[in-house]
Amino acid sequence: MKIPKRLQPLVDDGLIEAVESQLMSGKEAQVYVVRSHGERCCAKVFKEAKQRSFKQAVQYQEGRKERNSRRSRAMAKKTRYGQKEQEQAWLNAEVDALYRLAAADVRVPQPHSFVDGVLLMEMIIDAEGLTAPRLDDVTLTADEARSHYAKVIGDVVRMLCVGLIHGDLSEFNVLLAADGPVIIDLPQAVDAAGNNSAEMMFERDVDNMRRYFGRFAPELLATDYGKEIWALFEAGDLHPDSQLTGCFEHDLSTVDVDELMTVIDDVREEEAERRAALSRDDEPGVEDAAEAWRESHGER
Repeated sequence: MKIPKRLQPLVDDGLIEAVESQLMSGKEAQVYVVRSHGERCCAKVFKEAKQRSFKQAVQYQEGRKERNSRRSRAMAKKTRYGQKEQEQAWLNAEVDALYRLAAADVRVPQPHSFVDGVLLMEMIIDAEGLTAPRLDDVTLTADEARSHYAKVIGDVVRMLCVGLIHGDLSEFNVLLAADGPVIIDLPQAVDAAGNNSAEMMFERDVDNMRRYFGRFAPELLATDYGKEIWALFEAGDLHPDSQLTGCFEHDLSTVDVDELMTVIDDVREEEAERRAALSRDDEPGVEDAAEAWRESHGER
């Protein structure tokens, strides 16, 4: 096929020997099957911000740390330089997540290199050596659904153990390879400790998987791994080999409204006293007035 413009520099530099076909075109990127160093792999070409249809970037990026203070300030102020750096940080997020997750034994595509907004990575294939299908494109037996669900749950646990949440996990971004499910598409990976929406996103990811696999094994619909795993994470007791039950005992105790209102009133009273104290401290005293008089009359 004709070499896409964004891939031409990698062809010129010898990183890509041939472009065989386009694999898919999504809301964030286009993916091509290419040959690199004698083997077939994928080249994921990220779209520029103005071309992407993924509109919730800010919510997902909350909590991501930027070590360079100048860059961080520019991003916060949304200067032209800051917007450029923000875009680069968004692109780097998937690469960083893939390396971290691969090191944690999460089944994700193995990254090879990242050059000029193009990610070269492992091509995921099925048992016949063909491009692996998405979960959404396959029909499973009940036993297959149970097995794959257990594998995905194990992977989201390992992800959370290294502080990451997929954030957009569903049957549309899990491939079914010869060795089981492979999680893909991670540019929106969420910082578990620093994002206020982390718990909601994590439970949504797990619930999406529960509903999908529950189509083929209905008993899976009764599981509640999301809340169980998150409770262990918050308590500092989550480990890659944590024994899970799929059950979670919800707190059904009633709230003492009168006690809650008393606590709120106490907090309001303390805040009012603090503000009053600060206001008194800001009022000029005798010494301040004397100093002001001396300055106005040219004395030091």
